[in-house]
Amino acid sequence: MARSDGRLSHDLMPGEKGPQDACGVFGVWAPGEEVAKLTYFGLYALQHRGQESAGIATSDGQSILVYKDMGLVSQVFDESSLGSLRGHIAVGHTRYSTTGGSTWENAQPTLGGHAGGTVALAHNGNLINTVELREMVDAEHAGRTVRGELARGNTSDTALVTTLLSADEDKTLEQAAMDVLPKLRGAFCFVFMDEHTLYAARDPYGVRPLALGRLENGWVVASETAALQTVGASVVREVEPGELIAIDEDGLRSHRFAEPQRKGCVFEYVYLARPDAVINGRVVHEARVEMGRQLAREHPVEADLVIGVPESGVPAATGYAQESGIPFGQGFVKNAYVGRTFIQPSQTLRQLGIRLKLNPLEHSIRGKRVVVIDDSIVRGNTQRAQIRMLREAGAAEVHVRISSPPVQWPCFYGIDFATRAELIATGLGVEEIRSSIGADSLGYISTEGMIAASDQQPSQLCTACFTGEYPIELPEDGRIGKHVLETLPLEIASGHDRSVAVAAEDRAPDRAGGRAPSQRSDAEGVSVGVGTGGAGALDHP
Repeated sequence: MARSDGRLSHDLMPGEKGPQDACGVFGVWAPGEEVAKLTYFGLYALQHRGQESAGIATSDGQSILVYKDMGLVSQVFDESSLGSLRGHIAVGHTRYSTTGGSTWENAQPTLGGHAGGTVALAHNGNLINTVELREMVDAEHAGRTVRGELARGNTSDTALVTTLLSADEDKTLEQAAMDVLPKLRGAFCFVFMDEHTLYAARDPYGVRPLALGRLENGWVVASETAALQTVGASVVREVEPGELIAIDEDGLRSHRFAEPQRKGCVFEYVYLARPDAVINGRVVHEARVEMGRQLAREHPVEADLVIGVPESGVPAATGYAQESGIPFGQGFVKNAYVGRTFIQPSQTLRQLGIRLKLNPLEHSIRGKRVVVIDDSIVRGNTQRAQIRMLREAGAAEVHVRISSPPVQWPCFYGIDFATRAELIATGLGVEEIRSSIGADSLGYISTEGMIAASDQQPSQLCTACFTGEYPIELPEDGRIGKHVLETLPLEIASGHDRSVAVAAEDRAPDRAGGRAPSQRSDAEGVSVGVGTGGAGALDHP
């Protein structure tokens, strides 16, 4: 999966699977503002957190409209579609799938509701008790048909939560949230809404970041502070672990649904978050530079040049150069216009060494002893290709330094790594990995050094992908994983309800120009729109 923000280090090799991001969520309550456009630009700032699908829901106080499709934010939306999303409340989402496959049915925001109102919900994270939640849905609907997103093939944990929030017609959404949220296990940052109120909630461990911002005429919630700043909002604070926030015409109110047990994801500091994000008081860029300095202290080497793999390795490379005194320079040139490519090279082109996304800067590295800084090694194929490039360009020596410890364990809290069997650090020591990728030397930062660079308390960080120590206990029966819900039968039926979908055959784009969302409403108040997605990418700016 290529990344739209240009961080290409894990997409050098076609089909190479690097660590895939958690999702991005955004919500805004701002009467008088163009909330759909604010959400669009907020999602644009969060595009690095997911590139599979994007969606926006808006409410004008009377009805909710959702527009979503597969593809990047810029591919899904245009002026026409955004113009049709009217109202003063909006919720947006950009997705990488961690529960449920990458399909239109699983795109977010998800919809649910009953006669008393509607809920549109966006989720960043991953729940680990999805089977238990499915059983709760079955129990809540005993003797009744399960409708809505689940009935139309949604296999995500998000759809389960949406269904549970709207199960009891006698409860307001706020009351339902205070009842449902304590029953969820895993990592979650929710931004959701009904016709009148914007909500945000964060799991008690605070695994994923979620920040609250202030507009002149409203409030904004987003996965990263950078998205708040993009839309001109001032950063107020983080949404606290175990906190539910509600924002409406009466202002902002806060509820505590669980006691905080902070275990923030350390990989946010290593790779996931934007460099300009601030998480729990620490600027991510500063953490990455300090990781590079610590790498230089832990794994010094005599060399002539320090280079970073664009873009995620560059801050750590800067720190390594500062601490070691070895000059920092540019060793790779990236193609800034390559996003997701749907065209895979043939075997012949692969044998010719096609380099679509990254090329060595030969005049800078010829004859030099080079230190290459990257954020992580997953399978090793990407690093192997990088080293081969550098040697072909004339590098005298290639020393690899990694700003995280060896990745040895899968993440169940919102990052999709390769399987444990595919992780090169599973069963191989550092020297064996060095030999496999063809480096002259290899050094990983220590877990202690990485944590120190994050400037967080060790007891308040999750390091499970490096240590195998999972702070949120995993199900004993092993029923967990990306596709677990797709293997379970569900007694469902289609029918009229408050959340509706548009079939693929209804999505023929207007090639003459932009268009409003294709819409169908099977019940009062709710419509779903579908864009042209990746297939129509060339029709968009």
